[in-house]
Amino acid sequence: MPADRNDDAFSTPAQEHVTTDVPVTGGALRLSEWHPDAEGVPWLLVHGVTASHLAWAWVARETEARLIAPDLRGRGRSAASRRRPGLAQHADDLAAVLDASRVDRAIVVGHSMGAFVAAVLADRHPDRVERVVLVDGGLPLDLPVGMDPREAVRHVLGPTAARLDMRFNSVAEYRDFWRAHPAFAGREDPLLDAYFAYDLVGHEPDLRPATRFATVEADSLDQNTGAAIATALERMPRPTRLLAAERGLRGEVPPLYPDLLALERAHPRLRAATRVPGVDHYSIVMSTEGARAVAEEVRRDGGP
Repeated sequence: MPADRNDDAFSTPAQEHVTTDVPVTGGALRLSEWHPDAEGVPWLLVHGVTASHLAWAWVARETEARLIAPDLRGRGRSAASRRRPGLAQHADDLAAVLDASRVDRAIVVGHSMGAFVAAVLADRHPDRVERVVLVDGGLPLDLPVGMDPREAVRHVLGPTAARLDMRFNSVAEYRDFWRAHPAFAGREDPLLDAYFAYDLVGHEPDLRPATRFATVEADSLDQNTGAAIATALERMPRPTRLLAAERGLRGEVPPLYPDLLALERAHPRLRAATRVPGVDHYSIVMSTEGARAVAEEVRRDGGP
């Protein structure tokens, strides 16, 4: 498990959640639950390619539903060998999480790469999924023609990927690194502080992000070129909605999904695609405004 940190010192402020380790093939996933005793269909929350379960802390303030949020394999405090790279592995891990949580069916909400995982989970384990909400991810991205798939990873993620090879002297230095990112500039938020502190492993003055670039590259390649997501999107066995941000990963326009009508035409099984104004790829989940839009979307079809 990529730890060496006192996680209690970096728990999400002002929110109570229960943390456990769930066995999966080849190891264990770190799992947190908010409102574990809530009634109704739980929400299974799936984070992005370099993120952790704490990306959902803002959503936890916007609902009283039971929220089940794991650190995916190779992220956060999860420790599990990579038996096979890609989305199918993550989807099968999530089915194991539902088993361990004694949940028959969940509303699956995925952000960024987690949206691709959510779609594959619904295809591989359709009996475990009530419906799917894709949050600024889950559908094919428009990449430059002829770009090598590995180069596309760095092209899309930019400094988000570059940091994975960096070392930091302190938690404060790492937070300052993110303050320079357009998506987080000018934001002072205790939830962000907790999120970025949790992202680090090791000891000062030699801290590094918990996720390694090789892990991100393998999953991103499968996300962009793999068969599992292509099959899942073609069949789309559960009601699926898309929430898309107004801006991209670096606060830029156009966003990742500039043409929602084209997406609906290309994916006729997609129930609806909705633009969330005023948010970027990160703040669509990691801000009060974005999290509120996500929670409202989940409740649109009768969620708690």
